[in-house]
Amino acid sequence: MEDTEIIDLFWKRDEAAIQELSRKYSGYCYKIAWNLLGSREDAEECLNDTWFAAWKYIPPQRPKVLSVFVGKITRGFAIDTFRKKHAGKRMDLHMEDVCGEMDELNFSYTVDEQMAEQELAEAIGRFLRKLKEADRDIFIRRYWYLDSIKAIARRHGVTEGCIRTNLCRNRKKLFRTLKREVLE
Repeated sequence: MEDTEIIDLFWKRDEAAIQELSRKYSGYCYKIAWNLLGSREDAEECLNDTWFAAWKYIPPQRPKVLSVFVGKITRGFAIDTFRKKHAGKRMDLHMEDVCGEMDELNFSYTVDEQMAEQELAEAIGRFLRKLKEADRDIFIRRYWYLDSIKAIARRHGVTEGCIRTNLCRNRKKLFRTLKREVLE
């Protein structure tokens, strides 16, 4: 079923919308949750929460890209679950690395204060479109899908050090891009 048809089912408040959404995007959303949580039960709970949230948010929203919409919801639930499970504990090294890498950018508060969320998304989208295909895949695999450095290196047939260098270089480029666009 096409995304527009699924969205139309949500607007009609037809419960088949959830079944169709699950049928089409459960694998995609499960991978996002699994990469962060590493637990079948927690990932499945995130999926259930995602389908409920989609039911709650559609309508009034009409997502332009349904996969991104549900992926973002799943990612948010997975991050919340991860934080709850690890509150007061030392973070898993994989996630500690990802969080540390993103902290290097250190732009979140200034960007939030100076740009609307949509403008930020557009700026990041423009940045990603300018990257070479392999660089873009590496960046997205790490910061959207939360893949490990090892998995990304294996996927691209390069060393882990090469991936770390690539990510560091592109985080710096993104920081400069956002800084330039924020100051405009």
